[in-house]
Amino acid sequence: MPLSDAQLRALKPKEKPYKVSDFDGLYITVTPSGSKLWHLKYRIGGREKRLSFGAYPSVALADARKLKDEARTILAAGGDPGVIKQERKRAERERWGITFAAQADAFIDKARREGKAAATMSKTEWLLQMACSEFGATPISEVTAPMILACLRRVEAKGNYETARRLRAKIGAVFRYAVANGLAETDPTYALRDALIRPTVTPRAAITEPRALGELLRAVDGFHGQATTRIALQLLAVLVQRPGELRNAKWDEFDLVQQIWSIPGERMKMRRPHRVPLPDQAIDLIRALQTVSGQSVFLFPSLRSLHRPISENTLNAALRRLGYSGQEMTAHGFRATFSTLANESGLWNPDAIERQLAHVETNAVRRAYDLGEHWEERRKMMDWWSDYLDEQRRLANP
Repeated sequence: MPLSDAQLRALKPKEKPYKVSDFDGLYITVTPSGSKLWHLKYRIGGREKRLSFGAYPSVALADARKLKDEARTILAAGGDPGVIKQERKRAERERWGITFAAQADAFIDKARREGKAAATMSKTEWLLQMACSEFGATPISEVTAPMILACLRRVEAKGNYETARRLRAKIGAVFRYAVANGLAETDPTYALRDALIRPTVTPRAAITEPRALGELLRAVDGFHGQATTRIALQLLAVLVQRPGELRNAKWDEFDLVQQIWSIPGERMKMRRPHRVPLPDQAIDLIRALQTVSGQSVFLFPSLRSLHRPISENTLNAALRRLGYSGQEMTAHGFRATFSTLANESGLWNPDAIERQLAHVETNAVRRAYDLGEHWEERRKMMDWWSDYLDEQRRLANP
């Protein structure tokens, strides 16, 4: 006779466990401790087996009967409900084991094996750590767009709009990696592409007026700090490469006879090797530098260790000591100075100027056909630029 809720509530514990049947193989076991546990008895392959459904009243009578019916349906189809239950449990454990943090670590490891630059890896780890602190322990399949947006809003609330956008991009990259590996269904950051505040792009400050440039160059020449810092600023003005490329420069990259600096691809922003022609003025500065830092692998070693380059803040800090604010001039600004004045001169092919700056053509068709380095023109252009800087120094002489 089927059980009722009143009967179930009235069941009392005894010295030994005992069973009370419902129907169709469903029964409840009452333990000496008073627990009431649902079980289903069934046979498969001539063997009697038992399936557990949980404890009453957490699993109500109606729920237990529903679970029993589902198990009987599996049996009728030739399956084993006990085996299927274990497979579901295993899948659930695996699902909870595949957290966002675990996939972020796997994504970072992949990027590291691909040879991404140390600076790129450091920024990626820093960004993803912000996400992991919010929902890193959550299974990646359970992370939703609102959860991600809440994290991004907290970054925005501090006024860090560009950081929030970059964080969204990195979170999206982790999801796309998980999707490719069959561990997530979609990338929820796609729905957030228009949800964030678009930051106002402010160009890096740069001096582009010739007389003011001459005054800056004379100020740099008179810098009273470390000789390596002064020479780094002087070389930055002459060679117009990115500050990070210059401060990480190594002696084995320079051929002073052929007058070429060969920067390996892993240190370049666009991951492509880049050659820089060295005018005579640059050669003189580098030879002077050999007497100061020739014992290090780096041209510009840190004061604390010959095995590390100067920090990314060193050159901008030197400009501040010279009296130039961040709204007047930055270390990166020397590139804009060169680009502006070289283009205004009308003497040089704009493509050669862009190639000297290691910019990549954005037009895919043009990029496919423009495979040259404009090397000979760039050699002449950098000789002209160095002489132009010397002339501005002379004209700025008080």
